[in-house]
Amino acid sequence: MSDAPQEKGPRFHAPLRVGVYVCRCGGNISDVVDVEKVAEMAEKLPDVVVARVHTFMCSDPGQGMIEKDVRELRLNRVIVASCAPSLHETTFRLTVMRAGLNPFLYEHANIREQVSWSHKSTPDEATEKAFRLVAAAVAKARTLQPLEPVRVTAERRVVVIGGGITGLKAAVDLSRRGFGVTLVEKTPFLGGRVARLDKLFPTETPAREVLAELFEKVQNDPSIEVLTLTEVKGISGALGMFDVTLETAPRGVTGPLDDPEKVFSACPVEVDDEFDYGLSKRKAIYMPWKGCAPALPAIDFENCTKCGKCVEAAGGKGIELDGEPVRRTVKAGAVLIATGFDLYDHTREYGHLPNVVTLPQLIRMLDEEGPTGGRLVWNGKEVKRIGFLHCVGSRQVAGIHEPPEGGRLNEYCSRVCCTATLHAAVEVRKRFPDTKVFDFYQDIRTYGRGHEDFYEDASNADVLFFRWRVEDQPVVEEGSSAPLAVRVKDQLSWNEELETDLDLLVLAVGMVPRDNRELLDVLKVPSSSDGFLQEVHPKLRPVETAVPGILLAGTAQSPMDTVECASSAAAAAAKAAAMLWSGYIELEPFIANVDEDKCTGCGDCLAACNYDGALSIVEKEKDGAKVKVAAVNAALCKGCGACVAVCPERAIDINGWTLEQYEAMVEAFVADYDENAEEQK
Repeated sequence: MSDAPQEKGPRFHAPLRVGVYVCRCGGNISDVVDVEKVAEMAEKLPDVVVARVHTFMCSDPGQGMIEKDVRELRLNRVIVASCAPSLHETTFRLTVMRAGLNPFLYEHANIREQVSWSHKSTPDEATEKAFRLVAAAVAKARTLQPLEPVRVTAERRVVVIGGGITGLKAAVDLSRRGFGVTLVEKTPFLGGRVARLDKLFPTETPAREVLAELFEKVQNDPSIEVLTLTEVKGISGALGMFDVTLETAPRGVTGPLDDPEKVFSACPVEVDDEFDYGLSKRKAIYMPWKGCAPALPAIDFENCTKCGKCVEAAGGKGIELDGEPVRRTVKAGAVLIATGFDLYDHTREYGHLPNVVTLPQLIRMLDEEGPTGGRLVWNGKEVKRIGFLHCVGSRQVAGIHEPPEGGRLNEYCSRVCCTATLHAAVEVRKRFPDTKVFDFYQDIRTYGRGHEDFYEDASNADVLFFRWRVEDQPVVEEGSSAPLAVRVKDQLSWNEELETDLDLLVLAVGMVPRDNRELLDVLKVPSSSDGFLQEVHPKLRPVETAVPGILLAGTAQSPMDTVECASSAAAAAAKAAAMLWSGYIELEPFIANVDEDKCTGCGDCLAACNYDGALSIVEKEKDGAKVKVAAVNAALCKGCGACVAVCPERAIDINGWTLEQYEAMVEAFVADYDENAEEQK
């Protein structure tokens, strides 16, 4: 709104001319509220020169009607009574601005959520309430003054948290738009879970080829700073001017090693390799895969004994065992969260059984660079009968599934599992034609473009399907003639109970929200009921959080496949660029305003303020003497009003929401009105 025109000439000093516009909302309001009566009564309020009704006030014809009235009737205050202001207040501010009126001379009355949806069974009372809300809005509008947005300088840098495919894609897109990027990754290596995949559906592109292209771009781009082993420890400021505190743990390896394999072999420590989901071992000094980035080993200090064998093998060069964490502060205009997801922990239900793996583990086994070299073996034996079990940790139902202690049921669908399971089943049948494949499912949800092909391919490849109902969960137990037996009431055979022997059972484990409590406490970003991070609105603001300037992308927000993660990253990058493109940020002017003539500098407002730096006490000269008064930092003030409530001198107010305006609204709301009177007082 930087181009919002100022009120000019006589309009500032002309008598108030108020226009009231009541929306039917296609029946959402008018089916309960008598909107014509509300408009008729509103037209009798002081200074109201026109009151109209429209079926959809937010439509182009509705907005055009308002614009026309502002110009032709010389309106200088406008009220729209419609849905919640969170949906269309900005819409109507822009409408009056196009007509030449300051956008902050507009007032919004919510008569849908607060009236028609709340009082469906009492239309007469609802109509009365709607009119009183309109009357209160008119009373406030009569006291409104033209305001201008607060403009603050914006940093053209974005901190991207998470170095998986989503974070990498967002970083590349932001750099391409001319922004600096600080890419923060908690682990020693980039790539996230995608680095552990073999081929990506539906294109069958090798996953690590996709990552290699992104690695090359981020590592060779001077505008992208890559920080691995780094976490966000603090944040202050606001949209356009964040100060982000980062802490980088020591890597242990300070430069290239002449013979990395010799150094790895010298290390006496062996631990489960998380890259292979525990199916193999690695050393305390390691590189997870050949093409990893950075192409520099790291030391796992949680397991390292600091015996010094690696230092000896490296000839005393390139290894530092006594490094300390380093903290620094980065200035950024926005923060983009792409921290990914965790896998459902299946051990409560299936941890006691032999020959059970998760789908991600099977994918590592099928990878020629994986722990089995691409062979389908388990405990040294070839797998001849393999089963896939869907919805492990997804679509859970109270009374059937038990949540973990202190946790929640995962009622949502993880979306990716069905296609990934069928993709793996088809791969097994192609590469191991003598292996029989069984699929135990509740529903098949291959929702993406080209994904249904995998269902057809699996059927054509003689994968045998069993369908179970949620109330009849498959029973998995140790078998008598095979390692495992799965017993299921199969809907495809008219609910017949069937038992299948298996050499290996693969669990299609769902996605669960990553445990980011420390990070979320720092960023003050809310989670949804399912634990994933919450966007403002799934359609209108799908990558924004409730904290302005902090954005979401990828599976930190909800279950997604890699294609959706890339799309989400592109959307978040575009949103960040749009916010910061001009080099400044315009904030709404609803901030605290100090009357220095009344202020005594007592400091009560500072004690009540919830935002660091938003208020301060400064010295000013008044009548030749030094006096202390409160001062407002416009960029940091959120207009919450906590300071107004505690000021003993009534020396501080909120622009656009002054105490005078509140009083006018309350008086109008409780006033006596006569619907038969020619004019309401």
